[in-house]
Amino acid sequence: MEQVVILARSFAKASKEPWEILEKAGLAVEKKHNPEPENEELVAELIGNASAVLVGVDRVGEVVFSRCPNLKVVSKHGVGVDNIDLEAARKHGVVVTNTPGANSESVADMTFALILAFFRHLPLLIERVKNKEWGSPVLGEELAEKTIGIVGMGRIGRGVAKRALGFGMKVIFYDPLVEDGGEGCSKVTLEELFEKADVISLHAPLTDETRGMINSELLSRMKKSAVFVNTARGELVDEKALYNILKEGKIKGAALDVLSTEPPFASPLFGLPNVIVTPHVAAHTREANIKMGTIAALNIVKVLAGEEPLFRVV
Repeated sequence: MEQVVILARSFAKASKEPWEILEKAGLAVEKKHNPEPENEELVAELIGNASAVLVGVDRVGEVVFSRCPNLKVVSKHGVGVDNIDLEAARKHGVVVTNTPGANSESVADMTFALILAFFRHLPLLIERVKNKEWGSPVLGEELAEKTIGIVGMGRIGRGVAKRALGFGMKVIFYDPLVEDGGEGCSKVTLEELFEKADVISLHAPLTDETRGMINSELLSRMKKSAVFVNTARGELVDEKALYNILKEGKIKGAALDVLSTEPPFASPLFGLPNVIVTPHVAAHTREANIKMGTIAALNIVKVLAGEEPLFRVV
């Protein structure tokens, strides 16, 4: 009986169905707690002789592949595979899969929740009511007629665009791989996007090319009244540059669900009054959890059965 190790913390959290898919395929399934996702030696130890591993943010690279010779498939419980060394996987003949589209609606929802929370000062108002202070010392702002700039027009970016159009916003986008963003969406250069947008929403994948792409030069082009939103990956942003721009009041603020180091409690961004931070939960909905778990489980079942997975990265 082939063994499957589950390291993704939220796997089958909303439903037992993904777990049952693995068991019904005759696989021995074991969920293990990984207190150090970045510790590849620990990841290798936890995987051991398993034929498959289902990972979340756990680091998987040469150390894992060389120490786990039985490993046939790494199934990502999510979309981004920046925590997996794809070249090392190819070298060792290990299949890498993911779950594109499973969390698109959830992340798009959360992106808009953050935008609304910022422009309507929800954290401040909730705190005031808790302190038995009624009313508001500040006025909120409407989104209608504002321009949102979307960096990365994949499934999530298009979901954000759809929501923005529903709020009466103007939509511009930048994506070197996409020419047509759909009705009501205009493609612009990255520099133009940062100059024109009232809200900038980041939805690019993390690759060697995109790491640190949002730098001080781009951030300095933003309007003083603009808000920066990131529900993609923290490593896409030069956080020191973002901190300086925010601290100096050169932009209105930022809403961040992701940072380069998590938890981010030591980050200076965490303490700024014009920053909203949530704990990397944009994809944490019941619906997304079931879809991600189901696809991740089916990917493993198919690979171990000698079939092509639903979504193959390598």
